[in-house]
Amino acid sequence: MGSASISLSFSCSLIPSPLHQDGNKSTSVIKHGDYHASVCGVVSCAFASPARRKSTSSSSSSSSSTVGKKKLWKQGEFPGTSEAFMEGRSRKTPIKNIKKKLDRKNNAKAWANTAAEALSDLVLKKQWLQALEVFEMLREQPFYHPKEGTYMKLLVLLGKSGQPLRAQQLFDAMVEEGCEPNTELYTALLASYCRSNLIDEAFSILNQMKTLPRCQPDVFTYSTLLKVCVDASRFELVESLYEEMDERSITPNTVTQNIVLSGYGKAGKFDQMEKVLLGMLESTSSKPDVWTMNTILSLFGNKGQIEIMEKWYEKFRNFGIEPETRTFNIMIGAYGKKRMYDKMSSVMEFMRKLQFPWTTSTYNNVIEAFSDVGDAKNMEYTFDQMRAEGMSADTKTFCCLIRGYANAGLFHKVVSSVQLAGKLEIPENTSFYNAVISACAKAEDLIEMEKVFNRMKDKQCQPDSTTYSIMVEAYKKEGMNDKIYDLEQETQRMVDDGPKGVEAFSKESVVNV
Repeated sequence: MGSASISLSFSCSLIPSPLHQDGNKSTSVIKHGDYHASVCGVVSCAFASPARRKSTSSSSSSSSSTVGKKKLWKQGEFPGTSEAFMEGRSRKTPIKNIKKKLDRKNNAKAWANTAAEALSDLVLKKQWLQALEVFEMLREQPFYHPKEGTYMKLLVLLGKSGQPLRAQQLFDAMVEEGCEPNTELYTALLASYCRSNLIDEAFSILNQMKTLPRCQPDVFTYSTLLKVCVDASRFELVESLYEEMDERSITPNTVTQNIVLSGYGKAGKFDQMEKVLLGMLESTSSKPDVWTMNTILSLFGNKGQIEIMEKWYEKFRNFGIEPETRTFNIMIGAYGKKRMYDKMSSVMEFMRKLQFPWTTSTYNNVIEAFSDVGDAKNMEYTFDQMRAEGMSADTKTFCCLIRGYANAGLFHKVVSSVQLAGKLEIPENTSFYNAVISACAKAEDLIEMEKVFNRMKDKQCQPDSTTYSIMVEAYKKEGMNDKIYDLEQETQRMVDDGPKGVEAFSKESVVNV
């Protein structure tokens, strides 16, 4: 009875009930058709003209006189409505069907918007495999047309994730779908090969670009190629690329010169490095900037040449170049590697004084300094402070934590760090797996080491030379020459097969031990 009264009061609040209400009898519920007729009656009365209302009231008062009047239309027919009109009206799509179609379309668009947001989120998290799966789902929708920027983001992500062949497949699919490539998209594809050190394939892309009027290489294309060449110490290619740029009237910018400057420095070619730097000081188009400063400081800092690093810092300050947060992070990392904790702390205090923010890289450099010596206590303290200040940990953070716990012999904390990384959805790249494999090797747990290696390949994360060297050393200690032979065969097969072998190897299962 309570529910009936609530239903009744709710319906009464919408329209007056056309039923006669008796205090001794319960009111019946209005059917759907009756309710619709009641609403239509209310609406039509509200919009009727005063004369119409008057005639209606007068006709109702004199109902006895209208009985004998002649009808002006047939039974079932309405005034002003012809049969042709009614036939045409019956052929129209009912409004409720149109509404269903619109609802389905709106729901599909809402799903697409949600999926597009998920795609952007996966790209930010560098989860390339899941990003491709969501992208394929979106492409199946007839109303979804991916834009050039979407392809660009995916190409860059695949390149950074060491997936050049998948980047090529995506690029080919983009062309097949009618999206015309440009210089930027070709450069992103070329960069994916460069990041995997596939120089020949990168130059093949460059030659393709030269044949396409809309895709001519620019200074960013050549800068990308110069980087992979200097990193591989292919300095003869560097000179040829400079000559080609000059022929095409492409002037190297500061980014280009910084790349070559860094390459010469890493290779120990300091004479060429100084020559490039002097040319930058005399140039009008490639003046040295804070990135030049960071390149030089990072070069000598990584080599442990602290005094030379500090001298160059003063020189750049005299050139009028102001340091930035990354500059101080480089110096903190250099001091940390040399265990100069007092100078490391003084730089951090100097940053606070000048209101330079401590970033994730700042904390990573401090954590790495304690990680290298197995100082788990200070490493944990820094990590806790990092999280307390709201800094997001990244892959390098957990690589340092895992190595630090392994160096301290706290292997149970290695496991907890890996679990925390999974909970925080930290991207698992080659460096991450190498850190875990190294920890397993130090714990002399070769079975677990092989499980991690299997997982690494199941996740299509390409092993590198560091991965194999760690495992070979672990097998050598146990005298497992057969295992070493298997690894050498796999490595040789990858080299022989080239980039196609890399993808095939990532899908290939490893024998269970």
